[in-house]
Amino acid sequence: MVITEPDSTDSDPGREPDDGVQAAAEAKPEPEDAESGGPATGEHERWQRFASGETPAAAPGPPPGRLRAAGRLAARAARSEWTLAALFSALLAVAMTWPLAKDLDDVVPHDTGDPLLLTYILGWVGHALRDNPAGIWDTNSFWPLTDAYLFTDTLLGYAPFALFITGPTSALVVYNVLYIATFALAFLGAYALLRQLGARVAGSAVAAAAFAYAPWKLGQAGHLQVLSCGGIALALAMLARGHGWSLRHGFKAEKQRPGWIVAGWLTALWQFSIGAGLGIPFVYLLLGVGVIVGLNWLIMRPRLKWQTLAADGVGGVVFSLGVLWIADKHAVVARAYPESIRDVDYISWFSPTWQSFIISPEESRLWGAAHEAARADLTWAPEQALLVGFTLAALAVAGLVWSCWTGWQRFWLALGGFAVFAIAMGPNFLDHGSWAWALLYEYAPGWEAIRTPGRLVIYLTLILAVLAAGTITRIADEADDVAHRSRVDKRLNVKAPRRVHALLFLPIVLVLWEGLTAAPYVEVPDAPVDMSSLDGPVLFLPMGGGDTRVQYWSTDGFVETANGVAAFTPDEQAGIKSMAEAFPSDDSVAALRDAGIETVVVLPGSGLDTEAEPFGVDVERTDTAVIYDLNP
Repeated sequence: MVITEPDSTDSDPGREPDDGVQAAAEAKPEPEDAESGGPATGEHERWQRFASGETPAAAPGPPPGRLRAAGRLAARAARSEWTLAALFSALLAVAMTWPLAKDLDDVVPHDTGDPLLLTYILGWVGHALRDNPAGIWDTNSFWPLTDAYLFTDTLLGYAPFALFITGPTSALVVYNVLYIATFALAFLGAYALLRQLGARVAGSAVAAAAFAYAPWKLGQAGHLQVLSCGGIALALAMLARGHGWSLRHGFKAEKQRPGWIVAGWLTALWQFSIGAGLGIPFVYLLLGVGVIVGLNWLIMRPRLKWQTLAADGVGGVVFSLGVLWIADKHAVVARAYPESIRDVDYISWFSPTWQSFIISPEESRLWGAAHEAARADLTWAPEQALLVGFTLAALAVAGLVWSCWTGWQRFWLALGGFAVFAIAMGPNFLDHGSWAWALLYEYAPGWEAIRTPGRLVIYLTLILAVLAAGTITRIADEADDVAHRSRVDKRLNVKAPRRVHALLFLPIVLVLWEGLTAAPYVEVPDAPVDMSSLDGPVLFLPMGGGDTRVQYWSTDGFVETANGVAAFTPDEQAGIKSMAEAFPSDDSVAALRDAGIETVVVLPGSGLDTEAEPFGVDVERTDTAVIYDLNP
């Protein structure tokens, strides 16, 4: 057992108790000894030092120099909980995504579809910010359409990293580093939130791992914007810390930190700027939290500092202006391209069923093969296999019955989880979602742009993580309570041995086992032509899903291309595709020339007659492509 000195001033029982005893310098001074004139040493203090094995403090020397003081500060920071948590989250992310870290410039996770599209988007952001920031909205792909940058999630929040991209190879490196970092941030953000709510270290670590490496994420390995959910948990943690609030201990006026409030709002804006798909529900979550907090303030009238109100005012205004600016840009696209709006039948095809949340994606190494038959009944398994993790679910169910959270808190968590479950099912919930998703689809601005309601499983996973952390925290509290009640000396505070608390970390093994992927890391094909030497606008044939490779190749020079893949297919692009179906016939060449296309590149396997010699067209044949110059 570990012995600690009682501390009547400690009002935070969720905080991990410090090992050992408090130093003599922190103790209240004893009355002076009448004979020596110095502080008397009591029997209790001597027993305390003997029981803890503490060495008497040395006589104070001269104050250390600045260099030594800085060294001590750095050493203290290196040993802090948050430094260790950040280091652990980074190392765990590298290990769980291995061997990606050793092949950053050669491969992408999962496939060469969406990952290459997102790699291209990052490349475009860096290119535009360096050369023409005002022109960022009109990409070189989807020529001649405007605002093509807004056809899918923008990843604008990753702009500082995108500035390091100077070509296809560096684009791969940046994308893969960010891919790994999403898991690290998800773990660290969830850990910070759970610690702020009042969970203990073991419970926070296990639950954070369950949030960061939930099995459903394995099916989203090609969607960086979906994996980038760590900012949600981190922003909530910062806002809660700044307001001096935790789930376990309520509001503490003395713990208000306005700086954390501003940081929380800025983190929330950063999260929104990555993509509207996750950003829109997050805005509504913050709005709902704000309403609840406002009503609580009107009823309870907690003592808020003026700095807290100012921080909320400044941070909230900056967040709102940023959201409105980005939302207005997307609204312009929605008005200009009506085909970008999804109807109910389309969304229903991608929405999960009742069983989806216990069905694993095929990428799961542990459950993928076992759930193959269940996935066969889904209309679109990549978006509908949403297993949250059986270990997480078991701990969360136990947390509904036995937890460090109060009964009312568990009730509200369960109710929130059910609400998220209902909305995430989209039109597939009861009565076509009329009482859940449909209300938001009809009346909540921006909600109609969400193609896949199932991605709200992020919030269900987070709620289950809070419940699971409550279960393990309760076990840790009970272990300490048993050790304390069985202590020999009733004057001391005692907690369970470290080896007992270490056992509480064991569920993390099961959580990570469920989070292992069987998906490959795919080698990225080289460009078949020198992209920077082509005269644009360029059209690559055949058009289709392979256009993500064309977009990625175009990071070498960013030549204008009519190809492009996004969240929807613009009518104008469909028209160009129709013109090219009979290429290289004279009619097709004339139509493409009139449309403004300068160069056509036909890739192997197109099924087109590449042996033909169209009149007035220069043809260059290589081993990897056939290049047609329509206006030699």
